[in-house]
Amino acid sequence: MLRYFTKSGLALLALAFTLSSCDQLAQIAKQIPTTMGPPTETEITGALRDALSVGIRNAVTKTSQTDGFYGNSLLRIQFPPEAKQVETTLRGFGMNKIVDDFIVSMNRGAEQASKKATDVFLASIRKMTITDGYNIWKGNNDAATQFLRRTSTDRLRAEFRPIVQQALQQVEVTKFWTPVVSAYNKIPLTKPVNPNLEEYVTNQAIDGLFKMVAEEELKIRQNPAARTTALLQRVFGYQG
Repeated sequence: MLRYFTKSGLALLALAFTLSSCDQLAQIAKQIPTTMGPPTETEITGALRDALSVGIRNAVTKTSQTDGFYGNSLLRIQFPPEAKQVETTLRGFGMNKIVDDFIVSMNRGAEQASKKATDVFLASIRKMTITDGYNIWKGNNDAATQFLRRTSTDRLRAEFRPIVQQALQQVEVTKFWTPVVSAYNKIPLTKPVNPNLEEYVTNQAIDGLFKMVAEEELKIRQNPAARTTALLQRVFGYQG
């Protein structure tokens, strides 16, 4: 810390060691100037760009690997909740393998789609303004993640959907999905379910990815060891 003191500050500090009065020492301490004030708005924005870049790459690496979704109980995509009865009916007819393969395929689609996320997120980061950066810095623990949700979800959906579609087409159960659900919806007094699997899996993939980004953001905000650059250490360390 001594490197941040001015010459006059060092002189006052040396004098302080010769004094025995606590009051005198306290008064002198107040006069010691330092150069480490609050981070500037430019520093804050730069640190947030660093933080998001690190967090995004970590999140995408985890979600895009095999079992990144399927092997994670917090992210695993299950049968659509509104179609649970459809799953029960298929299993009741001994079609467990088809249903299980279908669930795996949904998660594989999400894992493949996640690989496209990095470029989409980085494009949003480049558009971050100084005002955005300051508000995120002063905001909640997931403020940066929410910024990405606002600025990148539409493009993520457009990028993810064709990949999810291709993954679902590779599984036999998708051939049964629309007719089975359509027939189920015609049963009197039943609650209709949404037969649009591509939309469901795409949205689940995006939600899962943002859960991981939020985890990475929280690490940087709360864990000094996760701040991998000097700028991150200064900005988030000062905030802490």
